[in-house]
Amino acid sequence: MNLQNKIMLITYADSMGKNLKELHEVLNKYYKDAIGGVHILPFFPSSADRGFAPMCYDKVDETFGDFSDIEEIGREYYLMFDFMVNHISAQSEYFQDFLKNKENSPYKDMFIRYNEFWNNGEPTQEQIDKIYKRKPRAPYIEAEFADGSKEKIWCTFCSEQIDLDVTKEKTREFIRNTLKEMCCHGASVIRLDAFAYALKKADTSCFFIEPTIWELLYEIENIVKEEGAEILPEIHEHYMIPMKIADKGFWIYDFALPVLTLHALYNHTGKYLKNWMEMCPMKQFTTLDTHDGIGIVDVKDLLPDEEIEIVKDQLYKQGANVKKIYSSEAYNNLDIYQVNTTYYSALGNNDDAYLLARAIQFFAPGIPQVYYVGMLAGSNDIELMERTKNGRDINRHYYSKEEIEDEQKRPVVQKLKELMILRNTHPAFSLDGTIEIQTDGDRLIITRKYGSDSITLKSDLTTYRFEIETRRE
Repeated sequence: MNLQNKIMLITYADSMGKNLKELHEVLNKYYKDAIGGVHILPFFPSSADRGFAPMCYDKVDETFGDFSDIEEIGREYYLMFDFMVNHISAQSEYFQDFLKNKENSPYKDMFIRYNEFWNNGEPTQEQIDKIYKRKPRAPYIEAEFADGSKEKIWCTFCSEQIDLDVTKEKTREFIRNTLKEMCCHGASVIRLDAFAYALKKADTSCFFIEPTIWELLYEIENIVKEEGAEILPEIHEHYMIPMKIADKGFWIYDFALPVLTLHALYNHTGKYLKNWMEMCPMKQFTTLDTHDGIGIVDVKDLLPDEEIEIVKDQLYKQGANVKKIYSSEAYNNLDIYQVNTTYYSALGNNDDAYLLARAIQFFAPGIPQVYYVGMLAGSNDIELMERTKNGRDINRHYYSKEEIEDEQKRPVVQKLKELMILRNTHPAFSLDGTIEIQTDGDRLIITRKYGSDSITLKSDLTTYRFEIETRRE
């Protein structure tokens, strides 16, 4: 099924019911009209990071089901799959064969070896300082080979996520084959996870390296276009990078909207939200929540620095049970650019504030994505996070079918579903239409128009009350 201008659910294969069959059952029972697409987070066999360290892409983790289950969902909802263009699991057959056979491995070119990449086999401190990285040292693991030798191999994220050398033909062949197979199993959109990290060059940041990053992006686009699919590069950084990508006609994420919306609701002003909505493209997917934390880096220069600090402080103070320690090393999260919380809890578990936040998202330019916890207006799962000591698990509750049925009785869940159906069905939300935003103190008015149809959100950012008016000329 091709991409549609309808709300996309983001969920793990085992978060709404215990597997893909139960997920499909839940969607058809409660959300048939509320969503048009499903982003099923990585469902491949994986060794870490809840699916984001894939061992392969040619099978489904058997605890979730198999490709027939994926394809069944794809007959009724357009699908998004994840492709980790930057890395693959340390437990994959490719890396394991490299460790075993080293120079005789057919996969040796797929990985970035320090002794080949850097002059003298090691980066200088100046080169290390230039790298955009998640670790306080140079990004590598020390691989131990079967012959007893050791080498440093590039590793941006955790030790189970080994970076791929996308400049080599062996890796390009792997990319081509994987993308084509994904399309064969029903992917309408392929999300390019950690895309900006994929190319490395000495004496640079090794992040979004131009112009070669564009060559890779176009090559990937051409592969999936032949199969009738789209690509969505995933980049958390300054908003100008995704805007560059949008200017070349690609789909992008709106990762600025979550914090801008929180700022508007916390501080009762739509000034910064209006500025962003008037400049961002229609060809984008909007989010308030995802499987990760709420990104702060994405609003740099869209909010003044002092306002960013204010909204971060408000998030910790007003968010239900949100503590800074949840985004720290104590909870296995060193990403200083994200805050771990559900969006509902970020708004103090306030139904009115939460529904207004979703209304703003649905009126914003682009196709809305709603994370499964957000679709059920879920509170922070402190118990799960304390059990795993993973800060991001605060927003990764496992819902049973019985829990989902109970959640349907809550007024906030019912009203959210009504808003979702309206967003999917009203013609004024066409991506070929227009948007007008007005702000006056704590009033925010957003009008979407297409042809003779218009729909207007009139909201109060202090009381969180809003009304929606429709017109046909």
